[in-house]
Amino acid sequence: MDRMVLGLGCAVALLLGGSSAQAQGTVKIGLINVLSGQFADAGIQLDNGVKTYIKQHGDTVAGKKIEIIRRDVGGVAPDVAKRHAQELIVRDKVDILAGFLLTPNALAAADVSAEAKKFMVVMNAATSIIITKSPYMIRTSVTLPQVMETFGTWAVTKAGLKQNYTMVTDYGPGHDAEAAFQSAFKAAGGTIVGSVRFPVANPDFSAFVQRAKDLAPESIYIFIPGGAQPAALGKAFAERGIDKKKTKILGSGETTAEAALKSMGDAALDIITAWHYDYKLDNKLNREFVKVFNEMHGRNPDFFSIGGYDGMHAIYETLKKTNGNTDGEVMIKAARGLKWESPRGPMSIDPETRDVVQDVYIRRVQKVGSEYVNVPFDKITAVKDPAGERRKQK
Repeated sequence: MDRMVLGLGCAVALLLGGSSAQAQGTVKIGLINVLSGQFADAGIQLDNGVKTYIKQHGDTVAGKKIEIIRRDVGGVAPDVAKRHAQELIVRDKVDILAGFLLTPNALAAADVSAEAKKFMVVMNAATSIIITKSPYMIRTSVTLPQVMETFGTWAVTKAGLKQNYTMVTDYGPGHDAEAAFQSAFKAAGGTIVGSVRFPVANPDFSAFVQRAKDLAPESIYIFIPGGAQPAALGKAFAERGIDKKKTKILGSGETTAEAALKSMGDAALDIITAWHYDYKLDNKLNREFVKVFNEMHGRNPDFFSIGGYDGMHAIYETLKKTNGNTDGEVMIKAARGLKWESPRGPMSIDPETRDVVQDVYIRRVQKVGSEYVNVPFDKITAVKDPAGERRKQK
C-alpha cells in the first residue's frame, strides 16, 4: 500500500468507493500539510486558518458534513506527499485534496489529482507553474510573479526609482523572486546595477551589504526567509551605515512578517514591501477574522493562515454551487470564476487559468505606539499571475 501506483485497478477502486462519503452525507477533505520539521510553524498557521474558517462558518455545507483528514509530510518530501495523496483517495475515500505548503509537495500531488480526477486546492505553494499540473486544481494563496513583478513595475513607475541592486537567498524561491522583480524593473525602464545571492544557512550579511553600499544604488531589493535572518540583515544595514532615506530598501512580505519586525526593531523602519495580506489590514472581515483567530490560537494570523482560510471558503462556495456534488469535473467547472470578499480584500479564481486574482498592497514599516507594523500606502487591484497570463498567450 505504501508504494501503490494509481493504475487501472486503483481507478476502479476510486469509482467504486468514491461516492461512499457522499452517500453518508459527508465530504472528506484530505489536508496534506507540513506539521513537523523546520516548516512546522508555517504549516500549523495554515491549519489554524482552516480551523478558523470552520469555526466561523460551521462544519456543514450543501447538506454535507465536512470531515478533515490530516496528513503530515514533514518537510520537502514529494514522494511522501504523493503517497499520502494516493492513500487518502484510495483508502480513506477523500473527495478533495487540499493544503500543500511547499511547491515540490504540491507538484507531486498534482499528478494524483489529475489521474484520479479529484478537486485540489493549493493553499500556499507559490510557484506559478503548479497550477498547470492538474486540470482539477485551483490556488488560494499567491504566486511569486504576481507580487514581485507587480512590485518591480511599481518601483519604477510609481516610486520613481531608476536603479536597483538585488540581494536574495540562494534557493528556488529566491531565484524566482529575483527573476520576477528584475525583469519587471527593467521592462519599466529601470536598471539593475548589481546582484548577489546569500547562502541559505547562517549567512554573514556584512560583506554583502558593504558591496551594495559601495555601488550606492537608489534602491536595494531583498528576498530572504523569515526566522532570524531579517534581524541579522537589518543589523548589517545599520552597522554598514545604509541610509534608508537615500537608498530605499524594498522587500517581499516575508522580510517584514510580524516575528521579523519584533526582532529587527528600529532597523526595520521605512522598509517598503509588497504583499497580499497582513493581519493589520483595516476592514470589517479582517478585524473579525483576527479576533476569532486570536481567541482560538493565541496569536495573529499570517499569509499562511489566510491561504488556508480562503482555501476553505473556495471549497465551501464550490460545494454550494454543485449542491454537494464532489465529482472533479463538476467542482472545477463551478470553481472557475468564483468571486468573494476575503479578509485580505476582493479576490477571485481566474476562470481561464484557475489561479488566484487579488490586490497587492505596498506597505512601509512604521512604529505605531510601541509596535512596528506594515502600514499600507498604495494598492494595485485585481492582480493576476503574470506568468499565467503569458502561458495563455502562447
